Amino acid sequence: MKASDVHAMTPDQLKDELEKLKKEQFNLRFQGATGQLENTARIRQVRRDIARIQTIASQKQSAEA
Repeated sequence: MKASDVHAMTPDQLKDELEKLKKEQFNLRFQGATGQLENTARIRQVRRDIARIQTIASQKQSAEA
């Protein structure tokens, strides 16, 4: 996910996307623990996407105030 895509999202869309990514992160961790994870790089991608969304959401929130 690119930062430009995240900037174009509304706060509600950011919240939904963040929730979706956190669920995916949980599932990936679970797969890793049970030895079923095939694409280990996906964990890093999801973690960075979560951080990107949280950063942009806080920037948008501070810009409103």
